[in-house]
Amino acid sequence: MKKNLLPLAGLLALLALPLVVDNVSHMNLAILVLMAAQLGVAWNIVGGYAGQVSLGHAAFYGLGAYTSTILLVKFGVNPWIGVFCGGGLAAALSLGFGWSCFRLKGHYFAMATIAVAELVQIFFTEWEFGGAAVGLYVPTAHTGWLWMNFATKLPYYWLALGLLLITLAVNWWVERSYLGYYFRAIKDEPDAARSIGVNIARYKQIALVLSAFLTALGGSLYAQKELYIDPNSVLSTALSIKMALVSILGGVGTLLGPVIGSVVLTSIEEFTRILFGGSGRGTDTIIYAALIIVIAVFYPSGIIGWWRNMIRRRADRGSQRTSEAAPTAAVEAK
Repeated sequence: MKKNLLPLAGLLALLALPLVVDNVSHMNLAILVLMAAQLGVAWNIVGGYAGQVSLGHAAFYGLGAYTSTILLVKFGVNPWIGVFCGGGLAAALSLGFGWSCFRLKGHYFAMATIAVAELVQIFFTEWEFGGAAVGLYVPTAHTGWLWMNFATKLPYYWLALGLLLITLAVNWWVERSYLGYYFRAIKDEPDAARSIGVNIARYKQIALVLSAFLTALGGSLYAQKELYIDPNSVLSTALSIKMALVSILGGVGTLLGPVIGSVVLTSIEEFTRILFGGSGRGTDTIIYAALIIVIAVFYPSGIIGWWRNMIRRRADRGSQRTSEAAPTAAVEAK
């Protein structure tokens, strides 16, 4: 029961937030936090549970954004349909992505994922039908929930929250199903997992397909919210690094770690943007690098791991004091 209190309190706070936030910039910050959290949770399936550190997830994100936008702009397809088309294409791309990259291990795998994402970015930069380097604008002729186009920020908040809850539900299911056991076995002891008959390549691929599909949904939502996309905004390597860092900062391989990491990282980003303005270009990359170094050296288990260790140390000190006080009380009783 105690374990469920914190997630329940967080959910109630998210549901009540629109009632107390009437500032447009604050609402936009809340939406950015939810969207970054959803991407971190999606990345966590393959990077946290299965232990495959992908730094090319922007390819799936951008594919989701471009698919739904191109279908809407060029063919008039409803964005709700385009969202799932983008997810399906990203899942299909992940099959080739995994087939080529899962042959490698460790940092070689991470480098290969960056290379694949860069190739995807180059393709969209040169593809005239997709807007090339200029990008695409999402038309605003139709508004309302049917076309996922709104004049205010509040509906985007509910969409971002709903997508985050769906992604968390998928993670919760994975964590407690046989897939979660297989993923963790592949991450911790791949040789032992192979020796008992686990098809490592197949389950790595399953993790990547799930992660890619959910990441593409986030990209489609971004396109609808911003009403404009280009290769730099939805296919950059910095975006891939952010997805990984959100999960690593909060606690990789945990359910709520990416959500906590998103709150911290997005708040830092917005603070530096306000502090430095246009002169702070590149500050986010510096922050990413510094956080990676700090986490790797001091808190490899992330914020959640640090919190659990602190609670455990306090409990140990409390039990030690109790054990020390017990003989004294017994003597005084005699």
